[in-house]
Amino acid sequence: MENKMFCYQCQETAAGTGCTECGMCGKTPEVAAMQDVLLYVTKGLCEALCQCRAEGKKTPSEPDRLVTENLFLTVTNVCFDADYLRDRIALTMDMRDEVLENVQVRLLLSEAVTWQPADPSEYEAKAAEIGVLAEQDEDERSARELVMYGLKGLAAYSYHADVLGAGDERLAEFMERMLAMLNDDQVSGGQLISCALEVGNYGMLAMSTLNKANTEAYGNPVATKVDIGVGKNPGILVSGHDLRDLEMLLEQTQGTGVDVYTHGEMLAAHGYPELKKYPNLVANYGGAWHEQTKEFESFNGPILLTTNCLVPPKDSYKDRLYTTGVVHYPGVKHIDGTYGETKDFSAIIKQAKQCAAPTELETGSVTTGFGMNQIFEVFDKLGEAIKAGKIKKFVVMAGCDGRHNTREYYTEFAKELPEDTVILTAGCAKYRYNKLNLGDIDGIPRVIDAGQCNDCYSLIMTALKLQEVLNAPDINHVPVVYNISWYEQKAVLVLLTLLSLDVRRIHLGPTMPGFLSEVIGGLLISNFKMGTISGDVKADIEKILSDARDPISRTTIIGDLLQEYPAAGDILISLGLGCVGCGSALTESIEQASVVHKLNPKTILEGLKQGLGGVEVDVS
Repeated sequence: MENKMFCYQCQETAAGTGCTECGMCGKTPEVAAMQDVLLYVTKGLCEALCQCRAEGKKTPSEPDRLVTENLFLTVTNVCFDADYLRDRIALTMDMRDEVLENVQVRLLLSEAVTWQPADPSEYEAKAAEIGVLAEQDEDERSARELVMYGLKGLAAYSYHADVLGAGDERLAEFMERMLAMLNDDQVSGGQLISCALEVGNYGMLAMSTLNKANTEAYGNPVATKVDIGVGKNPGILVSGHDLRDLEMLLEQTQGTGVDVYTHGEMLAAHGYPELKKYPNLVANYGGAWHEQTKEFESFNGPILLTTNCLVPPKDSYKDRLYTTGVVHYPGVKHIDGTYGETKDFSAIIKQAKQCAAPTELETGSVTTGFGMNQIFEVFDKLGEAIKAGKIKKFVVMAGCDGRHNTREYYTEFAKELPEDTVILTAGCAKYRYNKLNLGDIDGIPRVIDAGQCNDCYSLIMTALKLQEVLNAPDINHVPVVYNISWYEQKAVLVLLTLLSLDVRRIHLGPTMPGFLSEVIGGLLISNFKMGTISGDVKADIEKILSDARDPISRTTIIGDLLQEYPAAGDILISLGLGCVGCGSALTESIEQASVVHKLNPKTILEGLKQGLGGVEVDVS
């Protein structure tokens, strides 16, 4: 049977291989088609921009934000409105054509730059030609989509920095260059993997840019206990990720008798001094995004969706739902406002006054606000606990939550972790365990919540700080291990960022991405020692926390050996392998390199065993 659509960009894609009838996220085949066409013409615009720059001509700034928004619109659970996407397609083609007027050399430009439909009725036919499956080669398709999904995550973080007037033009130009590259059929295989890692490099820039934007606007987060109960006043519930939208709403609700609650990843807002100062920011309501159909219903008041993650709303609360920014859903009220403007939230405030107070779901509190600066302030205490053996491992359990019952694994994993471990988290994955009473270690909480998914930057900087403080040779020789859960494309960017830093032995779950082919996934697994979870919590804990390494043998790749044991470089040189710094040698096994230099591999292995001392070496 012919597919009605094809999308496999999220973790919940049908059967782990792809949605073909309707998106598991709720998007229709029509929406999927319009998203494909929007990406197609956006790549055409980017080709025109890159060619214009190659000819030494200045390009306007307007396309930069358009490209960023177009990518964000196609992130999972952002835009469900096909008509809105059609308007974006037309707008993008108009801007593409304006840029193209300044391009002199057009011979090598793709059809995405020149396609001129007679009217929007041609969009769906085009979608059938240029969708994900248009690339017949499974591995090429996998590599290209890995780059594309990383770019979508990059656009999301860039967008939030732009909203605060603190974007970095290098991010926009990079995204445009990569999108233009994706239209080049001559770029393939290993080049695409290199591009994916370059996306990860820029992911670090995007997260640091957004961290700077947030902290300059709202101060450095501080550890904060956040109420999870309810008050007696009517309220407005804010979900998504946009702190600027929350700030504007807090300003406009002051003195109105309407309280403001956060939901999902907006929990992090309570840690920022310039947001927590508002007395009408009263609590966090509910948990992760996928619980919203129950939680939005019981909230009783209006809900503001500022970014992903929106799921198709129930009729019981659809009339209380408002979207803003890039979020769109047919029949749901949208609050307009662009960069630098003050949005008018009077309609949502008016409706809130007519609603009952939220229905109580739970009582108590959760703690957030452990941003980079807050963590660094207690680093002496952390160091002392590590040296005293009270903290053996930091376990990064950042990322996304999701609907599947298999994700209960993360709750059990957190419960079963030894008491000498500390969980580092960011994103909505935290809701699987942030309400557990896991205690503390000398006053250091065993769950350290850095904030939203982009605040994985703080966790990365924590690992790098540990490397410095412990004088470790690299980031893989600090007491930090990774059991990350993913759902959508921002998590893909975080993964690529970690890989670009050469972080190894990441465990990714609850499943490996469906868009990774056996070959492309195999490359990541072999080069970075990546793995997924088994579902057996105790077995996984033993494996993830283990310091055991594979024994050094004839088949050990020299690059991997130097990564694990930097001192091995001098030993290999002293044994006659003077080419260990050569790029090609890094991909050779010990046996291959020995043969090239006419050396006995057994002699090399015996020398490594003696020189490294205590390291398991198979000299056979």
